[in-house]
Amino acid sequence: MSEPTKIGLVGIGKIARDQHIPSIERSPSFALAAGVSRNAKVDGVENFTDLEAFLSARPDVLAVSLCTPPSSRFEMAVSAIKAGRDVMLEKPPGATLGEVEALVALAEHHQVSLFATWHSRFAPAVEPARKWLKGKTIRSVEIVWKEDVRRWHPGQDWIWEAGGFGVFDPGINALSILTALVPSVFVTGAILETPENRAMPIAAKLSMRNLDGVAVEADFDWRQEGPQTWDIAIRTDQGELKLSRGGASMSVDGRMRKEEPEAEYDGLYARFAELVANNEIDVDLSPLKIVADAFLCGRKVDVAPFHE
Repeated sequence: MSEPTKIGLVGIGKIARDQHIPSIERSPSFALAAGVSRNAKVDGVENFTDLEAFLSARPDVLAVSLCTPPSSRFEMAVSAIKAGRDVMLEKPPGATLGEVEALVALAEHHQVSLFATWHSRFAPAVEPARKWLKGKTIRSVEIVWKEDVRRWHPGQDWIWEAGGFGVFDPGINALSILTALVPSVFVTGAILETPENRAMPIAAKLSMRNLDGVAVEADFDWRQEGPQTWDIAIRTDQGELKLSRGGASMSVDGRMRKEEPEAEYDGLYARFAELVANNEIDVDLSPLKIVADAFLCGRKVDVAPFHE
């Protein structure tokens, strides 16, 4: 059995500590060898405050996982790719479609792997849902994705700034599941509720459809208190499928078919290992395109200022 690939983790924030570090520790394919952050450290490995210093000092670390906010990730990805490292991008993969497409071209030129991750696609009920839907006619889709920004993004001001996505930071998780299950979805209208003191929306309602005329409605909100809601209901000619808990649970016509603990990031690192082993690129921009189109055709509505 080959030795695990040494990997560096860049951006040591909540998502890195909650998800990336535990999944890397469980992975048979990767060994965490370095952390890169201006103001945080990972215990037990060498730590750097500067990406360029890390790339220069540790040529033995052949893979890099970028967990920084999307607005600052592009230049880091460019540096890592030019240094010959395989790169994994947290979701959303970039602040714009153009910069992610540029990264793909750069990765192809330098013959390294590039993985734009969509962790919710690796939720345990998503693949069973895809299999159940096969051969059925989808009639309509309803997404309700509501959570409390204070609980999941405390003090993260970058999400409210240009390039931070606002409520689409969690909402794009739902869109990543949608685009994995329903082909060719595009936006027909959007309402973006934006606090008077913020640049990005705190809530959004999207109307979409696909080439077959399937209507898709999505309701995203960051003001939810109490229980959090991450549901997708898909009505078909043979019953209604419902994904709950972000894709961890699946029911058909109200009967539970599958419910398992979340292990999405373990799946991400397993997929990244496949890409690295085969020197391949996996970058699907369809969820990001929906968000971009929502901003292009959406109607902004001012709402009360938001303060944590």
